[in-house]
Amino acid sequence: MKGDSKAANPAGKPQHLGDLKNDLLAPGLYVTSTPIGNARDITLRALDVLKGADLIVAEDTRVTAKLLAIYGISKPLTAYNDHNAARERPRLLGRLRAGARIALVSDAGTPLVSDPGFKLVREAIQERLPVHAVPGASAALTGLVLSGLPSDRFLFAGFLPTKAGERQSALEELKSIRATLIFFESGPRLAETLKHMAEILGMRSAAVARELTKLHEELRRGTLAELAQSYENVPPPKGEVTLLVSPPHEAEADLSAVDAALDAALPFMPLKPASEMIANLTGVSRKDVYARGLEKKNG
Repeated sequence: MKGDSKAANPAGKPQHLGDLKNDLLAPGLYVTSTPIGNARDITLRALDVLKGADLIVAEDTRVTAKLLAIYGISKPLTAYNDHNAARERPRLLGRLRAGARIALVSDAGTPLVSDPGFKLVREAIQERLPVHAVPGASAALTGLVLSGLPSDRFLFAGFLPTKAGERQSALEELKSIRATLIFFESGPRLAETLKHMAEILGMRSAAVARELTKLHEELRRGTLAELAQSYENVPPPKGEVTLLVSPPHEAEADLSAVDAALDAALPFMPLKPASEMIANLTGVSRKDVYARGLEKKNG
């Protein structure tokens, strides 16, 4: 029953953590979330796991070493990433078979989200080795919460392919999905990605989230076309970006009528009054009609 959690665990003792008074963890692999920016976003349970682990496995040991130093944790630390995963995985599985307590962390956020950790987890599960999740910060969910886009249904799509043709095919596959789409993107590729999204996905609301939970946190909202234009002629933002795109607008089927009306009106009247008139006639939002008109004028 939902209301019985305290009765079932009256001391509020975290599951799978063994006797914390003796700083002991049960054997197994601990998929441990770490902060995405602000170091204080780490959970108490994650700190218990990092302190009690025999080994901490990190995507980049330099990044994780800084976090451990902040909390005064000194534990053996080894790298596990795309370059050495095939070599390191058998060794880590061997230690798990021997009863080791291993904490798996990524550079930031929840492991297995766009990093190689899932293969280690998959093979541990196949061998019936214990795997525990220690939940915490996630850039994808943090961006979704701040975006103002529908959160009842969403799809994490990770990084798009770098090659233009493959990227176009990936976006075409995602075009009809009626859910908020969540992507990770690099700063240098952001402007080009937004442009391609505006061309392929059409008129969508979107948000660009950067430096989440950090001092210079930035979140821009607008249509894909507006955001593409705002990043077009400026230096690329630093760091990785979380990019969120709304589901297809309900009125997308009427865009052909909007386009025809804009083509007829714009030669004779300014965009703003034309947008108001067409929005009233078609039922498409004034903001979307205006954005469509801007695309036509700038195209």
